[in-house]
Amino acid sequence: MADECPKCPPVGAPVWLATFADLMSLLMCFFILLLSMATMDAKKFKKMSDEMQDAFGVQKDVPAYDVPMGTSIIAQHFSPAPTEPTPLEEVKQTTQQRSTTLAEDIDENNIEEIEQKLLQKKLEEVQEQAKKIKESLKDEIKQGLVSVDAVNLNIIIRIEERGSFPSGTAVLKAGFEPVMKKISAAVNDSPGKVHVAGHSDDIPISTQTYRSNWELSASRAVTVSHFLFEQSGTDPTRFVIEGYADTKPLVPNKTQEDRAKNRRVEIVVMQDDPSLSREQFPPAE
Repeated sequence: MADECPKCPPVGAPVWLATFADLMSLLMCFFILLLSMATMDAKKFKKMSDEMQDAFGVQKDVPAYDVPMGTSIIAQHFSPAPTEPTPLEEVKQTTQQRSTTLAEDIDENNIEEIEQKLLQKKLEEVQEQAKKIKESLKDEIKQGLVSVDAVNLNIIIRIEERGSFPSGTAVLKAGFEPVMKKISAAVNDSPGKVHVAGHSDDIPISTQTYRSNWELSASRAVTVSHFLFEQSGTDPTRFVIEGYADTKPLVPNKTQEDRAKNRRVEIVVMQDDPSLSREQFPPAE
């Protein structure tokens, strides 16, 4: 093998290059640290960034112009003639206008009259239903056990205390069940909401069972309602149970007879007022 040339450089990178690379890396890290700890002026940085963008063309907006379109000779010298409605369109417009006017006349002039007729018809139905209930309870009415009245759209069946409840209790007397069954049949045959309300006189009561007239009147209403619920054909969702104590007397509580009239349970069958709803009227065409 021939001897190597003494004047040729050694193979590979010079030894000092590794030291130089390390020094450059350290300097770069040093300047990066200085930059990270320095306070940057956002306005100057933004201005410098804009100048660099304009200089190097980074994300530069190039305006795009519309492609020139051809010019129509017909459009320059002629204009479209005005259109006129055809006879068919005129007939349609006239017919729709008359129909709308007719509907407005019906809505403004006749709805009140229709409401009055519907209300009168409903009142007649309530009176007829009350008459049937009176006929079915005529013996009990003669004995003074119950009374039936029709007030506006409500049918009121009053159960008097005499014959129904012992004094100061909310337990039905023995032998009053047949009367209650007749009342149950009459209520089930009558549509509408059913309010069962208990009433008392103005003499306060305070016992171990009933703390006040409020509790006594409410308990009597609950007793009557439970009896009605036990009968076939009774829908409990129609019922509302109320207790009024002595707040709604029929007559002033001056005598024993007047107080006896005020001690009662009322079953009120309430009908809806048809004049308060517009759903029964057909929509105007």
